[in-house]
Amino acid sequence: MVGYLDNGPDRTGTDDTLHNLTPNERQIFDYLLKPDDSYNEAGVYWGDMSLAQQVKFVSSGDAKESKRELSSIWAMFKNDPLSPFAYYFKNMVLPGAGLGLEGYVLFSIGNVKPLFQAKGSFPDCWKTEKICNATWIAAVDYMEISGIIVGQILVGILGDWLGRRWGLIQDATIMFIGLIMLTAAWGVTQNGWVICYVWSLFFYGIGVGGEYPMTATSGMENAVGSGKISTKDDRLHRGRKVTSAFLMQGWGQFFNQVILIVLLLIFHHGSGNPPYSQVATQWTYRVSFAIPAVGTLWLVYYRTYKMKSASKQLAAAKKKSKVTGYDTESLKLTFTYFGPRMIATAGAWFANDVFFYGNKLFQSEFISVILPENTSIMPGWLYNLINVGVSLVGYYLASFFIDNKLYGRKRMQMVGFLMDFILFVIPAFNFAHYTSTAHVREFQTMYFLSSFFNQFGPNAVTFLVAAEVYPTPIRATAHGVSAACGKLGALLASVLYNYIDTQTKFYVVPWFGLMGMLVTLLFLPDTTGLDLKEQERRWQYIRADRECDYHGVAVHPKHLSWWERWRGVGRYYDAETDYKQKIEELRADWEASQARRADEKAGHWDGDDDDVHDDSVWSSDVSTFFEKTRGSSPGHRAPRKRLHGMREGIS
Repeated sequence: MVGYLDNGPDRTGTDDTLHNLTPNERQIFDYLLKPDDSYNEAGVYWGDMSLAQQVKFVSSGDAKESKRELSSIWAMFKNDPLSPFAYYFKNMVLPGAGLGLEGYVLFSIGNVKPLFQAKGSFPDCWKTEKICNATWIAAVDYMEISGIIVGQILVGILGDWLGRRWGLIQDATIMFIGLIMLTAAWGVTQNGWVICYVWSLFFYGIGVGGEYPMTATSGMENAVGSGKISTKDDRLHRGRKVTSAFLMQGWGQFFNQVILIVLLLIFHHGSGNPPYSQVATQWTYRVSFAIPAVGTLWLVYYRTYKMKSASKQLAAAKKKSKVTGYDTESLKLTFTYFGPRMIATAGAWFANDVFFYGNKLFQSEFISVILPENTSIMPGWLYNLINVGVSLVGYYLASFFIDNKLYGRKRMQMVGFLMDFILFVIPAFNFAHYTSTAHVREFQTMYFLSSFFNQFGPNAVTFLVAAEVYPTPIRATAHGVSAACGKLGALLASVLYNYIDTQTKFYVVPWFGLMGMLVTLLFLPDTTGLDLKEQERRWQYIRADRECDYHGVAVHPKHLSWWERWRGVGRYYDAETDYKQKIEELRADWEASQARRADEKAGHWDGDDDDVHDDSVWSSDVSTFFEKTRGSSPGHRAPRKRLHGMREGIS
């Protein structure tokens, strides 16, 4: 909605806006401003209800929505049995295709290293390091992560500067070139091969890093309609749309493991046991990288020609703020008003990546107990496959529950961190017991459960909220910085684990789970059930240095962190005053629409703002109300004279 940010309508709540409404007009404004998925029949916001009322309201709403969705799927299936799969592919698979491909490749890098170290392959270089430099071998992990960090920050900034579409195209292009480099990597000596491989990983990592902020921001902004009023789908399923794209990373890992197993069996004459010939190793690893290169080339095409509107929301936000290029003012304001949120998104991601990396500790231990004489890489790959399957269950459950108002983002992340803490701290102080032959199955169970709660918890939530809790103009930058801090956690783990034994690793890792839970509890706001357009509306007030004049649900205590509540941000919330403000902001939009139509008739309209204006909300009753109260409203301004200012108001 557009509004006035210079003087604005009466903020005291003494105007008679509501008294001028007829019952029919009131019903229409309630329909527009108090949707039934967020407000009950009495017009009470779900966050203002008692716990018992919330449970009843949310359960009833979820049941109706589930019934509606199942009916819709059944109708699609009856019309065309493949149409539900086509819908899923278009709305969930394609938005996450980049993450699926990078998940495939990064998982492959970890999987092929044991193959390089195996007997008959290249153990003198990759295992004993007799003919290769140990620093370059270790750099395989460091440079990959370093490249990702560079990409997350660099592309995050470019995504807010040049737009989401160009960031998406750039990521796919870099990943494609990087895959060509990885597939063709070689050297005069094996050490030269390692060096070429490492720099190829660094270059590819830049593209991978950029996928994080670009996929999250574009997926979220495409999930939010471009009209003045958000849709029910925006409000109820925004989190699901973003996490459904993110879970493609899990499918990438799954397909990588399957393809590697099949390729090794093909090139190693149907056997998965050592010794592995160097020829079989080379063919397995190079073909495994060549396959996603084809998919990534297609992704370059798709993003170039089929995603031309990916930057629409960002362009609209910049237009309202009269910004071209990078919005440095929004960056300053973000750190001023939302700095503590960065502690939550960056700190939680940091803690999560230490856990994500630490999860691998379980596997090497229980395999050595179950198969003490094992020299084959196949058991490790097969257990990886099982673990990825468990992770996918966690990914999908996160997608289904992340928009549930009674559980949602914050609780999901806290429970996930807490469970991972418990599942690591138990074996840490009973290590000999759980790694004995008699109890190793219990150790395995904790391994799979830690994978499940990592996905059904912080791994999915951090990806979503690192974009969701920040305003549009700076969203990709904030997400990129948060994700980069996460990779610093992975870098810390990869370095630290080289200098401490396995028992000590289990002593160290659990406390990062506790840390993640605490920063989430203190500094992360819960955006579950929050209309993202309300957050953008609040941002427009902040941008105009009028934070105290915003009274909507974005400052409802339900959607604020503990820290923000303690600072008193929630004191501005006033449902009745906000309702009046929204009507006056709609009035400003209506007046702008009338002025635009007059300019169009006179031939003076340039059409530049067609993507911002949406006249679909102006029913005859709404127009009649604004017309009859045109001169009596305290917030009234002459439309023709103030047209440009109105275009720059709240959306």
